[in-house]
Amino acid sequence: MKGLKAIVTGAGSGIGRAIALALAKEGVDIALVGGKREEKLKETKELVEKEGAKCEYFAGDLREDKTLEDCYKSAKAFLGGLDVLINNAGLTHNSLLENTEMKVFDDMMAVNVRVPYHLTKVALADLKNSKRASIINIASVVAHSGYAWQSAYSASKHALLGFTKALSAEVYKEGIRVHAVSPGGVFTDMVKISRPDLNPDGMIMPEDVSSAVMFLLKNRTNAVIDEILIHRDGKQPFMV
Repeated sequence: MKGLKAIVTGAGSGIGRAIALALAKEGVDIALVGGKREEKLKETKELVEKEGAKCEYFAGDLREDKTLEDCYKSAKAFLGGLDVLINNAGLTHNSLLENTEMKVFDDMMAVNVRVPYHLTKVALADLKNSKRASIINIASVVAHSGYAWQSAYSASKHALLGFTKALSAEVYKEGIRVHAVSPGGVFTDMVKISRPDLNPDGMIMPEDVSSAVMFLLKNRTNAVIDEILIHRDGKQPFMV
């Protein structure tokens, strides 16, 4: 994988940071795209550079079309091309439908669906020039089942998984692999805020998700895995 060029969204912490660090250890050049908390992106950049990888961040609210397109152009110029796109940035929310404001729903759909859709759209021409092009969308087990108190989040992740399936059917003949990684509860800063009731003991960690991502990228054989579905130890197998 050494020398491949990757964009990772939502890399200020949690799953995105773990993915960036895993890529760095393989010698991948990385652009961290999006996110308004520049201090967190700077922290990730410094951690990635300690692994000896080339890295830069391009911060901004990707819900704004011009910001997204400008961030992508800057990232592409820095990398000199693109082989891997990791659509990881996301929002979650925990409340009953009747208590969920429409702004929350709109923000959820914008970040979890529209941003990866738009970013993939602008990146696709460059990915077509790569011999090892991969797009990995970080979905969720709620893309397969509906959890109470998570109607907006479930709707957005169902949409993201549907987009992943449709896109993969459009581009697989051009050699572009499109995958979904759908974890259950991952112990991240976002989850700590939305689900303070959860006990971290036995939960999935960000590094568990990054390991799944790296498996997809490193094992590029004739056997293609479309999706990796991850549940917590202690959960009944095959029951998301």
